[in-house]
Amino acid sequence: MTDETSGSTVPRRQLGRLLTQLREDASVSLDSAAEGLDCSRQKVWRIEKGLVPVRVVDARAMCAMYRVPEEMTSIVAGLARETRAKGWWHSYGDVVPSWFSLYVGLESSASTLRQYDSELIPGLLQTREYAAELFLRKNPTMSAADREKLVEVRMQRQHVLTRRLPSAPTLRVVLSEAVLRRTLPDRQAMAGQLRHLLDMATLPNVSLRVLPFTAGPPLASETGTFVLLDFPQAFGRASTEPTTVYLENITGALYLDKPAEVAAYDRVWADLETLAADEAATEKIIRAIIEERA
Repeated sequence: MTDETSGSTVPRRQLGRLLTQLREDASVSLDSAAEGLDCSRQKVWRIEKGLVPVRVVDARAMCAMYRVPEEMTSIVAGLARETRAKGWWHSYGDVVPSWFSLYVGLESSASTLRQYDSELIPGLLQTREYAAELFLRKNPTMSAADREKLVEVRMQRQHVLTRRLPSAPTLRVVLSEAVLRRTLPDRQAMAGQLRHLLDMATLPNVSLRVLPFTAGPPLASETGTFVLLDFPQAFGRASTEPTTVYLENITGALYLDKPAEVAAYDRVWADLETLAADEAATEKIIRAIIEERA
């Protein structure tokens, strides 16, 4: 089995992005990095493109060359160890600390995000009030100041949908009707969240559809919430990143990128698109729910 096909590609790709950023922040050229590591330029390029597993000793040598602080060096080394895993389960706070969000790196690099949610408004479409309520329930003993920092990070993440360079990704969302009818304690805040969904759905790169109760059980009943991330088509010598499935629960996140795994979730997504109301009907459903609560 070749280096390119062994192990999980997700930590390799994330490590490659991180090492590229650290090298560029240190104003070190690809050729200089290769000279410092006493290896070929091609080897450094392949590491940065996430094409090969990375030895911890090489990862640490690159960090030393780029004058990376020890805390970040530990993260890089942790990711390097994970590049040799056959599959990849990222447990929060384990090898890589929870604040270093691997998913956000994938999200910001994707060209298309396809998300199904059966329980909550997706983070990219949440209002500040909605996000604050979720963090309060998740972390009731956390200080208000710390919770506000989490909310602010989520708000900043949403800029990915309106950025100019690189081009903003396309976001295609299917929400269970239950998500819209599950209200917050503050009914006005929930009404504001529903109106915000309508506003976001007017963006040219955002598609919002509702799976009505009347549609019956979808294939997604067995999967729960998931995100399919598609990446830009590469040119020249670069390698196009494979579509990745992201699944999250309270203790960690599962990243799937094997063709058979992705194909299974593609089928689930196709079923959702068959059953979900179209964009115009979705707008009517949301407006009707807002009026019911007026």
